[in-house]
Amino acid sequence: MTAQPENAQPEGRFSFPDWPEVLAHAALSPTHREGYAITLRWYLSFCRRGRVPVDHASARQFIVWAVEQKHPEPWKLERWKDAIRWFFRTGYARRLPEPPANPEPPASPESPSAVGARESSPAAPVAWSEWIEATRRLMRIRHLSYRTEQSYLDWVGRFVRRYRDRPSKEVGEAELRAFLDDLAQAGQVSASTQRQALNALVFLFREVMGRQLGDFSDYQRAPVRQRLPVVLTREEMQRVFGQMEGTTRLMGQVMYGSGLRLMELLRLRVQDVDLERHLITVRRGKGDRDRVTMLPERVKPGLIEHLTNVRRWYEEDQAAGIGPVYLPEALARKYPNAGREWAWRWVWPSRELSVDPRAGVKRRHHVLDRMFQWATRQAAGKARLTKPVTPHVLRHSFATHLLESGYDIRTVQELLGHKDVSTTQIYTHVLNRPGVAVRSPLDDSR
Repeated sequence: MTAQPENAQPEGRFSFPDWPEVLAHAALSPTHREGYAITLRWYLSFCRRGRVPVDHASARQFIVWAVEQKHPEPWKLERWKDAIRWFFRTGYARRLPEPPANPEPPASPESPSAVGARESSPAAPVAWSEWIEATRRLMRIRHLSYRTEQSYLDWVGRFVRRYRDRPSKEVGEAELRAFLDDLAQAGQVSASTQRQALNALVFLFREVMGRQLGDFSDYQRAPVRQRLPVVLTREEMQRVFGQMEGTTRLMGQVMYGSGLRLMELLRLRVQDVDLERHLITVRRGKGDRDRVTMLPERVKPGLIEHLTNVRRWYEEDQAAGIGPVYLPEALARKYPNAGREWAWRWVWPSRELSVDPRAGVKRRHHVLDRMFQWATRQAAGKARLTKPVTPHVLRHSFATHLLESGYDIRTVQELLGHKDVSTTQIYTHVLNRPGVAVRSPLDDSR
């Protein structure tokens, strides 16, 4: 049998033959590039020897096999996975579509990589509108969240409007640097907003266009402003809840009593609420991490009544043939019938049906975040509070009140789902006695 090159791919399967050259110019440290190259040669050799195609299934098999063979430390296992992710992510973004059997031009839009191929041709410049559409398609291929998709498209759109009179191939690091400088100077945006714009535009250039950006790290960075969180007293919390009613009040009590983020609250599913053990499981929270927090006993009767009504809606939707509840694409493929099961239903479903903007399916989604935000502000106004109250203030108050009650900061960190304890420490600055009991010298004067 003739030996095949290490990066040979089965016909009709994933193909990325020039990965070593692309990796050599990737925006990675030399150590990472070397580690990725070793892992990828190992993986491709695994595929060749096992006569299995180079695809996601064989990648998963390789990781399982490698763990059994090497028993790696957690950091090394993550490095292997990162290398495999880079290989498929970059390869899918760059590869050209296979030639169609029908000589007629395809009706479907070009893939992002096909648009990138045309960009390299001086006779066929690519319009900015095509890059925007290619960005949208690639984000959907990568299964990025709908919110991320909308945010990235917004920043790409702003960038394009600024340079729409110039060919896309003539726009590069200098223009990206100028755009980021303008956000910090004229726009006076926050550091997190500028970072979001940077991520969106790097995605456009590197992932969609397939262009390796040079050094533009000398752009003016927006200042990082340290803001103390707004916190309500326990008495103020009760005044706010006193101005809420029905489901809105129950949502507010669960958010404050469990320390949830707003979208964590809205995305709760029936199976995430354990009424017997008084626990809430937060799935795919910030940073794609799961965690468990408490469910206040006080809300249990109201929550049972609420779920009884939600169950009635669920049964009516089933009888009417309404589309299944939204599930992430990987879950929907793995459990094709789960979207019609009670356990996967939203705890806070919307009263109105809506059409999924991606799938085009009419279904019942969870309530909108802006509706609960509006209700919270209205309740704070009726309670005559002078503090700016948003739903996130309920989470701030949860953390501060636990620290005031004497719970240690590590416990509060885990309940909040903070990756770093330094994020949790900001709440110590709003306590009546930050760190140690400190008494004002004026109170001690005679």
